[in-house]
Amino acid sequence: MSGDELLTGAGAVQAPEGSVPFQEQFPSANVQVAKTAQGQVHQCFRELPSANVQAAGVGELPVEAWLVALASLSAVGPARLRALLAIGGPAEVWASIHGPPSPEVARVAGKQDLYEQWRRTAVGLDVAQLWLQHREHGIGVAALGAPGYPPALSDDLDPPAVVFHKGDPQVVGGPRVAIVGTRRCTRYGSDVAFELGRDLASAGVGVVSGLALGIDAAAHAGALDAKGAPPIAVVGNGMDKVYPERNRSLWRAVADQGVLLGEAPLGAPPERWRFPARNRIIAALADVVVVVESHASGGAMHTVAEAADRDRAVMAVPGPVRSSASDGCFDLLADGCAPCRGADDVLLALGMSGAEASGLDARTSPGAIGQRVLDALGWQPADAEQIRVRSGLDMPDVAGAVEGLRAAGWVAVSGRWIERIGAPR
Repeated sequence: MSGDELLTGAGAVQAPEGSVPFQEQFPSANVQVAKTAQGQVHQCFRELPSANVQAAGVGELPVEAWLVALASLSAVGPARLRALLAIGGPAEVWASIHGPPSPEVARVAGKQDLYEQWRRTAVGLDVAQLWLQHREHGIGVAALGAPGYPPALSDDLDPPAVVFHKGDPQVVGGPRVAIVGTRRCTRYGSDVAFELGRDLASAGVGVVSGLALGIDAAAHAGALDAKGAPPIAVVGNGMDKVYPERNRSLWRAVADQGVLLGEAPLGAPPERWRFPARNRIIAALADVVVVVESHASGGAMHTVAEAADRDRAVMAVPGPVRSSASDGCFDLLADGCAPCRGADDVLLALGMSGAEASGLDARTSPGAIGQRVLDALGWQPADAEQIRVRSGLDMPDVAGAVEGLRAAGWVAVSGRWIERIGAPR
């Protein structure tokens, strides 16, 4: 099974036939069984009695420690972890991997070489030391059904069996909006994402995103700039491995002022299959998903699909018609998604029409001629001759207006190209 098959659906691993339910193996354990809307069963382990753990010969550690160990196994994503937990409690499953060969665990692995790799890992891994490392790094760990688990994920179609967090998990409350889009964004998209993040956070809305380059980073930078509602980031790898490295300072700021969430333990690399899994959590946390810029296919469109599965509202920012970075947004608008022209549209979708976002543009007025130049420029780079033709102004007027607009922060000039920019950061 490939990493991409570790999600729910046809690629999901099913519980082995004939396996004995965990409640029957350990009737004294406090187990909560939750059925999702799709009829899937998730076992929520609150606390295993120490006698049961000792009987398995694995010592006394919290349930979360064994979940961390299982999540650390190679190629274990949401579906494989769920299938392992269908065999038994986390400690007992770990003992099964560590002990004599287990046909049930081997069926979950799917491939003999992967199963043998799990067994080698279990023999060499010190679970207590791994648990201590998470505590020393300030990484909180919450099992599904435990008090520290984010309530917004508890009733999801595909809730993570374990959630890792750095920062304050209590900030995951109140209205939340996911702002997503392409890593290869334009200046226009970056500015819009920043302004949305800033204005929504100022209005008390938690901004959720994935801390990727491009739109994600701009949205969280805006939320941090507002010093309003704390930002919420969902990452796809271990929190000791900042990815991408260029966002290191942003990771630290989000963790300090909000929270980082994920389902990958320390050491987990940013493998490709982890990001679709990450996107489902972004969709699950959001009340509204806003796509700022997206190509026709990409991670943002996967988040949209996950949002649709959860009946979340999806909005799209209209972009320049000649920009391929807006192709996905135009497709969404054609499909009937509501347009997002600014924070007020999103607040209305949240039922917060009485709230008003702050952050008014403090730049000096462009003036009559300057406004004609801006209208002619639009949101795509152009040169002075193109602006002259579109505006009908004489070249000296265009040149003078561009210089004034540049000094006031309305445009940026790079060589012969002139590009409009959003409100200052």
